[in-house]
Amino acid sequence: MLPESVRRLAAWCAAVLLVSGVVWVVVRLCVVFRTAVIPVLLALLGTALLRPLFRRLVRARVNRSVAAGITCAAVVVVVGGTGYIVVRALIDSWQQIADSLEHAAKSLASHLGPAGTSLSDLAGQGRNLLSKFGGTAASGVISGVSVVAEYAAMAVLALLLVFFFLRDAGRARRALRTLSPGDSADTVESMARRAFTAVEGFMRGTTIIAFIDAVCITVGLLLLDVPGAVGLGALVFVGAYIPYLGAFISGAVSVLVALADRGFAVALWALGVVVAVQLLEGHVLQPLIQSRTVQMHPAAVLLAITAGASVAGIVGMLLAVPLTAAAFGVAHEARDRHAA
Repeated sequence: MLPESVRRLAAWCAAVLLVSGVVWVVVRLCVVFRTAVIPVLLALLGTALLRPLFRRLVRARVNRSVAAGITCAAVVVVVGGTGYIVVRALIDSWQQIADSLEHAAKSLASHLGPAGTSLSDLAGQGRNLLSKFGGTAASGVISGVSVVAEYAAMAVLALLLVFFFLRDAGRARRALRTLSPGDSADTVESMARRAFTAVEGFMRGTTIIAFIDAVCITVGLLLLDVPGAVGLGALVFVGAYIPYLGAFISGAVSVLVALADRGFAVALWALGVVVAVQLLEGHVLQPLIQSRTVQMHPAAVLLAITAGASVAGIVGMLLAVPLTAAAFGVAHEARDRHAA
């Protein structure tokens, strides 16, 4: 007969292996059926972000279907307009930013000597890659069109799902309670509600913080007369949806562009602007906006981003943190119910 401690350890190991196996199967199925899974996840994120507007319309005695339609139409206008501004700003200033980055890499290489030669080579290779991208895209125009059509179809499907998720939230809740085994309906509903609240808080808070960060950094770079300031601000806004890593990359690009075109002193000022904005975000904005809904350790966020990138690339990086926030919400709800 084995000791009690050994049996408990064996039981925990079996549970860990079982959960790991289930998670692996789920991840593989999501990868295989990503064309259907990604629109569902994007629709859930969009629903979490848009639910406050939908609730206001419903409280104003607007029909639920009409309110969901108005909300989706507002999404098309706002997201389409914002996307156009961001993409246009990046396209208009990307060549200038690329030239500045190459110049900065060559300057660093000249100061570092032989040790910095690889920086210059890397910059040259990156520029050659960008210059050849047009030819590559032209030669593979059929595959490019198919990829664009696939993403467009997923975007349309996600928008339709947002409409149904908003309109039929009550019906989905009742279906969830009906499918819950035994007398666990209250527990399952509470966990689902906690997970959705965490995702809702993450999406709303991240959007607000991304907008504030982008505006502050854009204004700072404009005052410093850094070229491509609007495009760099757009890069900051997009990068904010990838916590920590996105802020680091967009901030580093801004400082390197300032170093290449405006010199060392302006680059230091640009670094000061980026650091000040990040301090504002970390010590004021995040505790004020997200502390009540999303509480995750930075190490967990970075691990989630890495895992998401390995599974689904950039889309996985964007989806990893909100999904982790939902998992944390479920874990907190389970812990609270177990403690009670």
